[in-house]
Amino acid sequence: MVKWFWQRDDAPRRTLALRSRGDQGDATRVDFAELAPELPRFLGQAAYLQLGYFETLTRLIRATPELSEKESLSRAAGATLTKHRAIVELITERGDDPTQLMLPFRENLDAFRRKTIGARPRETLLAVYITAGMLDDFYLALASSYGEPGRQVASILREDDARHEIVAIIQETIESDEEWRSLLSMWARRLVGDTILVCRSALRPELLAVDEERIEPVYTELMGAHARRMDAMGLAS
Repeated sequence: MVKWFWQRDDAPRRTLALRSRGDQGDATRVDFAELAPELPRFLGQAAYLQLGYFETLTRLIRATPELSEKESLSRAAGATLTKHRAIVELITERGDDPTQLMLPFRENLDAFRRKTIGARPRETLLAVYITAGMLDDFYLALASSYGEPGRQVASILREDDARHEIVAIIQETIESDEEWRSLLSMWARRLVGDTILVCRSALRPELLAVDEERIEPVYTELMGAHARRMDAMGLAS
């Protein structure tokens, strides 16, 4: 398990930990706590991301002729919607309006999602798996900065996401035709930069310009987890 700990001398300790499923490693320590956004900003963006993935997956269900694949995608979409609703419920319990918290992120995240819509459904499906995996890792890391609300969000994000259904479809695709392997590998590489930009947008914006070096270890760990996901599918990262 890889963990990062962010601590300021003049503030209570806040922990930012990136956990890759099944991964073990040494801790990397970075002074990063003040870059974490305010809790409402964190919750609004996290909720809208899950809603966007649900929308993309439902689009793929409509575009998929095979009934068995429709069933698989419906389980993944349902898991994403469940996470969205759970974060929305948490926002409501805190006395905030979920729509108002999500609204500032709608334009940028919709634009990000449009960039991840591939020319073929398989590309879009891989995009969901890759970008959602990276962003879930990142939001799990940020969640540890917010005490009990953060622990609740982390618990929500760790719920079964049914993305093994997506992996199974992708693996069957590349095993049936080697051309898909190289095509999807190239497509995945195109997704990484835009996903990192979404991670940046989640942080406290007024401090980003002067803290690029402190953010770099975060991106390094995200890329490591991404490479492991790609390897597990038989794709080159």
